[in-house]
Amino acid sequence: MVLDPVGQTWGLFLTAKAWGLHSLFGQKSTIIATVEYGSTRLDQSASNHTVGQSDDNTESQVSTHISGSDSSSVVAGEYDLLRWSESLAAVARTGLGFTESLYERERFEEILRIAADIHATADEQRELYLSSTKTYNDKYPTGSDSAPFQDHASRDDHVNGLVSEWMKQVGKGVPGYVTPKVAVGAAVGNDKGELLLIQRADSGVWLYPTGWADVGYSAAEVVVKEVKEETGIDAEPIRIIAVLDGFRLGVTRIPLYSLVFQCRAIGGTLSPHPLECMDVGWFSEDTLPTPLAAADRWKEHVFRAIHGEKVDVLYDTVRQPVWREPRDG
Repeated sequence: MVLDPVGQTWGLFLTAKAWGLHSLFGQKSTIIATVEYGSTRLDQSASNHTVGQSDDNTESQVSTHISGSDSSSVVAGEYDLLRWSESLAAVARTGLGFTESLYERERFEEILRIAADIHATADEQRELYLSSTKTYNDKYPTGSDSAPFQDHASRDDHVNGLVSEWMKQVGKGVPGYVTPKVAVGAAVGNDKGELLLIQRADSGVWLYPTGWADVGYSAAEVVVKEVKEETGIDAEPIRIIAVLDGFRLGVTRIPLYSLVFQCRAIGGTLSPHPLECMDVGWFSEDTLPTPLAAADRWKEHVFRAIHGEKVDVLYDTVRQPVWREPRDG
């Protein structure tokens, strides 16, 4: 495989400049976010809410990442923006790790700034969505100075912080080639055919136990460790049943691949981690809690596995074209 970070980055950079991303994403009022509630689409600008009809020209198609009555959807387009931002930033950081040219370094650093602008806009869209929820308003009352992006300066600080953080991650040569992080997930079943789920403390969303693939452990060992730490249950990995892109799942804002293991419970008692979990429990397929993260992507597959069916490894379909989701019509 021939790696050409300079060529890749220049192609993305010229495309970004042609779209005018730097100026576009610097103007909050020009960004339209779309939220899906059931069959209704709610088009949101930075300052108003209007019910709108389907628009074939919309850049990003609406997708539901979290199911449940309290979170019908995250803001549509947020994960597209994050994917574009992280992709641009990754290629630019990789280019910085390989180039010796001062001129090219300046161009790569400008691309990082564009990527940070896109990322900040995704963050603003998420805040726009969250600001309509009771949890957010309890945390940030009207007029609160601590609420995110209260003024232009706070956005600039956020963008500068992202660029600074990305620059710290630039390595030299091959060690600096940016790739997704690796995480594991555990689909743990018991003798009743129930699935072990945790309610995440950071979001209140339910999902099977997950965790980063720590250095010094095999993927299966991390699964055993994470399940025990988060739930108190002793688990035995059986096999990998899924390899999933975190962005495609819509459950993370960090580029990652998740290796999901089917496991069986072999001991322990339910005991949620005091910092990471709000709750933990066993659930049958027809008694699943809400909100449940990305259930449409894994629920059927996981329950088939824990009920004893030999399932193939689930993975994300290859998009055509790869860079963008195909549109209907």
